[in-house]
Amino acid sequence: MPLELASSARLHAVEASGDESRVEGPLRGYHHETYVFPLAGEAGALRPGRWKCREPRGDLLWFDRRCFASEEQLLSALRGRIGRIPELIEVGGTRLQRFIEGRTLGALCPSGNAVPGDLFRQTAALFGELIAVTPGMLAVERRCAAEDRPADGDTAAFLERLVLFAEERVYARNLAEFGGLFTDLRIDAEVFKRLRKHLKGLRERPFCLLHADLHRENFIVDAERRLWTIDWELAMLGDPLYDLATHLYLMRYPRWQARRMTQAWCRTAEAVRPGSSRGWEHDLGLLVDFKRAQSVFTDVIRTALSLGSGAEPDRRGLAALGGRLHRILAAAALPLALESVPSPARVAAALARWHRTHGPHAPHTRPLPFRGQAGGPDAPGPASSRGSNCSSS
Repeated sequence: MPLELASSARLHAVEASGDESRVEGPLRGYHHETYVFPLAGEAGALRPGRWKCREPRGDLLWFDRRCFASEEQLLSALRGRIGRIPELIEVGGTRLQRFIEGRTLGALCPSGNAVPGDLFRQTAALFGELIAVTPGMLAVERRCAAEDRPADGDTAAFLERLVLFAEERVYARNLAEFGGLFTDLRIDAEVFKRLRKHLKGLRERPFCLLHADLHRENFIVDAERRLWTIDWELAMLGDPLYDLATHLYLMRYPRWQARRMTQAWCRTAEAVRPGSSRGWEHDLGLLVDFKRAQSVFTDVIRTALSLGSGAEPDRRGLAALGGRLHRILAAAALPLALESVPSPARVAAALARWHRTHGPHAPHTRPLPFRGQAGGPDAPGPASSRGSNCSSS
């Protein structure tokens, strides 16, 4: 691509590397345009290895509530508090993030498989580091107004803000494009009332830092078997048990290892900050139920957008998507109090109707890109996105 047509991320990468041929990218990944490169000249001698510059792709739908204004500010504030996170530097007025060389945990141990003991223990230790970071420790700019932040320990208010985000920002905001599909799948605004009723009764726990997106593609294993944690965009301050629930939901551990992680988390949490696991026997299941319910709305949109640009979706692919979305709906039937779940064939038919009226070839419509966590039990894993944005100071 001629440099005059290149994105700002690529221009920054070429400038910092001193040689366009040394720039690798854009790397695979939907959410960001990312480039990796070594630094040029004296900067490269002082800072060996490869560095990364990326910028978000335009018009993304965010399916998760974000707390901090800048991932880079947060990473800077976490130096010395969280052990293995990417280093940040500034070169020519542009902040870069070290590229962690290694393989994702998902590449080493795909979803559904047990995580080896050494990496499992490092994951449990990470939770201890997170729980040790309390809200008053971080002087980082927040996205939400002070009045929109629940009081420390108010886990019910914390969860209500997550439910409200799903209701207003994911469901209601996208009704124009996906309302007909939601209706065909027997999902309407009333499910949020039923969800709130299901989620009542949380115990109070002291708030701490949450990564809120700890899945296999956000862990990098280096050559020395050290586990690094990347992609802190969804980090927030809140209920520590929510971080465990999200982790269990996204990791797809075998059942026996999910139980072991829960036990290890409780021991670690209580050792670091007593009260952090209070009421887990009742509340953990409710928080996992919320993740199942949340994924319905994100995965309906995600699945519809995955139908492709053809005039008619591939029949086999459509049947597979119908089966997958049926299982996601079924998993959320309890927290959403769904009286019935459409069969896989009916789900596939609903997707086909949406594609005819709202797909790429429909007049006056266009599919919207998205950004969010991986969805239901059979949803494709999230793309690996290694670190924070490249930006000018």
